[in-house]
Amino acid sequence: MTNDANNTGEEPVAVNYERDEGLHTRILRTMIVTSILAVLVSIFLGPWQFTSGLVIGGLLALLNHRWLQTSIFAAFGVLLKGDTPRITLGKYIFRYLVVGAVAFATYTFGIASLVAIIAGLCTFVVALFVEAFREFYFAIIRREEIG
Repeated sequence: MTNDANNTGEEPVAVNYERDEGLHTRILRTMIVTSILAVLVSIFLGPWQFTSGLVIGGLLALLNHRWLQTSIFAAFGVLLKGDTPRITLGKYIFRYLVVGAVAFATYTFGIASLVAIIAGLCTFVVALFVEAFREFYFAIIRREEIG
């Protein structure tokens, strides 16, 4: 049985739920590069509060991504084996409280711009778009001829 879009058989298509380390590495690398590029541009073009906001937002995005990755695999990785999830709602909410508290504190004390913190947090979105374009590119290049 083939595992492609042209599968017309009655058998279900096998789905691979293994962890793709390459995907996570590429997303993490893209988040780091995007944060560094934004900070370098901001050093020359923006005020210091905006630059520090990009740094803080980028670091929070990396921390949030790491926490999200570990909590998702803790919650759903064990479901494939039939065990009960090991994540609690408290850990999930704690992650957002930490990110919100750091953003609020740095903005309140005038250390960073709130807009820059939010822009730094959006490096994950940029990384997802880069990965989507990469996958789209390889889907076009490696497609099979129809006919």
